[in-house]
Amino acid sequence: MAYFVTGATGFIGRRLVERLLARTGEIYVLVREDSLARLDDLIERLEHSAGAGATKRIHPVTGDLRRPLLGLEGEQVTELEDRIDHFFHLAAVYDMTAPIELDMAVNVGGTGHAIELAGALRAGRLHHVSSIAVAGSYRGVFDESDFDEGQRLPSPYHATKFEAERIVREQSLVPWRVYRPGIVVGDSKTGEMDKIDGPYYFFKAIQRLRRLVPQWMPLVGLDLGRTNIVPVDWVAGALDHIAHEPDLDGRAFHLTYPGSQRVDMVINDFATAAHAPRFAVSIDKRVIDVAPTAPLLLLMRMPPLRQARRIVLRELGIPQEVLEHIDLVPSFDTRQARRALAGSPFEHVPALREYAVHLWDYWEREMDPSLSRNRTLAEAISGRRVLITGASSGIGRATALKVAGAGAIPLLVARNVERLEELRAEIVASGGMAYVYSADLSDTDDIDRLLERIGADHRHVDMLVNNAGRSIRRSIALSYDRFHDFERTMQLNYFGAVKLIIGLLPQMRARGFGHIVNVSSIGVQTNPPRFSAYVASKAALDAFTKVVASEVIGDGVTFTTIHMPLVRTPMIAPTKMYDTFPAIAPDEAADMICEALRTRPKHLGTPLGTAGEVAYALAPEAVDRLLHLAYRVFPDSAAARGEAESEQEHASLEQLALANIMKGVHW
Repeated sequence: MAYFVTGATGFIGRRLVERLLARTGEIYVLVREDSLARLDDLIERLEHSAGAGATKRIHPVTGDLRRPLLGLEGEQVTELEDRIDHFFHLAAVYDMTAPIELDMAVNVGGTGHAIELAGALRAGRLHHVSSIAVAGSYRGVFDESDFDEGQRLPSPYHATKFEAERIVREQSLVPWRVYRPGIVVGDSKTGEMDKIDGPYYFFKAIQRLRRLVPQWMPLVGLDLGRTNIVPVDWVAGALDHIAHEPDLDGRAFHLTYPGSQRVDMVINDFATAAHAPRFAVSIDKRVIDVAPTAPLLLLMRMPPLRQARRIVLRELGIPQEVLEHIDLVPSFDTRQARRALAGSPFEHVPALREYAVHLWDYWEREMDPSLSRNRTLAEAISGRRVLITGASSGIGRATALKVAGAGAIPLLVARNVERLEELRAEIVASGGMAYVYSADLSDTDDIDRLLERIGADHRHVDMLVNNAGRSIRRSIALSYDRFHDFERTMQLNYFGAVKLIIGLLPQMRARGFGHIVNVSSIGVQTNPPRFSAYVASKAALDAFTKVVASEVIGDGVTFTTIHMPLVRTPMIAPTKMYDTFPAIAPDEAADMICEALRTRPKHLGTPLGTAGEVAYALAPEAVDRLLHLAYRVFPDSAAARGEAESEQEHASLEQLALANIMKGVHW
């Protein structure tokens, strides 16, 4: 008996491998070259449960899901030919927020390559782990023999899971079995989970409700529809059992809770586990469905309310895509799975109420983002290599000193090597360690050279602080013949930062850890006049971060965007008007960056920035007019006009405002 497994280091895969170790036979697992460390971690973990002797039966096979034959060479195929009895294909993207390109490449392309390899190996049987997502928005009971029933597939994730199963059904050259798990949550006994996903996105909201409302207070809720939740240990056990039962080829098995579960009751189960208030009554969904919804839908689609909802969801950490698919339209027949599991330990699916407390306890102990707030900075970053750009002065310099003081090893990057050496000497004199790298981050070739030098000196970089930046305050009227202003801000603030990120991401993903802090600006939230070049470059980095964060969070790499308020640094010195503006000191800005390194939140900012976002979402034209008033009151600086500083521009802010208002400001 021999097994071949893709996705062996994944959430379900590693539990399946543990069960296969309880049987006899060799286990070949597909792993990328840069992910061998993950497999080593899995083997070390399994040694505690299965023993070192058993784990010797696990053999890595280097390859890649996106390449033909999963990247195996001819010799590898020949070596395994006619030896594999069971080919388990689990590797896939299980993330509603992932971009369609990733879904297509992994879920569809990867399945095609797995089928190709299973055929080339003449495997005894192909086991394809699909998903209940193939049912899409099918209304009614979706039978295990159902597949293409004309159902609507409401997202790229649904569509690619459907297409992957279709390929298995139509193109597999070996006997196949398909498994469709429901929404998989943590272990029913230990609560262990590897990432925030599915219902976990709502745990923070339950926790906040617990702080605001007494547990005894009954709540009135809404019937939010149905869902289907199953624990990972039951899914892995059921999959292993059915795979070894005879005479079941050419069938699909729903590894789901029988029927479905009401979303409001699921929330109540977690609320009970959290000692939070529960819904005493929920307004029936049928009442909501017959109510006239067109006016409400039209209202919610209005840009102001849509933007306001986006901001609220961001604060709660709930992705929009998850909210849109909270109601699972079909229910699922499980007769074939029940027959196959009859008499086994997996005959009955655990009810959520029996293990919700374990899921909640594990989340609150190990996964709650606020947990890290209780750690000191030293506990969070001691021994970490933290690359800091713009480290020669201002925010970067202050951050480097604080990071080194907490026991981390800052890698100092800027153009001015003399200042960097002075900073390094100060860090060393205080008992720390630092490395100096001179680089021009507006030159992508120089960034390549920087990455090469860092790679030669260090095995890895744990954290990156994209702090280096260029700001230009100049009205569009003075920018008609200065297109280079937009090019150079974009070159440093966006392209330079992105170049560093994509240069470091491969090793971060391979190690399963990395954190990137992007120093953005409050201007992205408030859209101040005369900052079109600067704000656009920072907004581009914000957008890049939002997209990439969803792709790499499953690999242990996270991002923090800091919408930094005005900081009194050399960057704002040319605009003398700022001498009278309220601004934080570089040390205070460095504290925000250290907080981002310590707690690794998705976003850090100020109440003023959030208020600006909400105001623009609700009343964009009114905000434009208010900002236009500021535009008229506060002129371009002498630096922006290319002139010497005037007496007026060195006068107080109040005098400037009065002078412009007296000239007449028209809305």
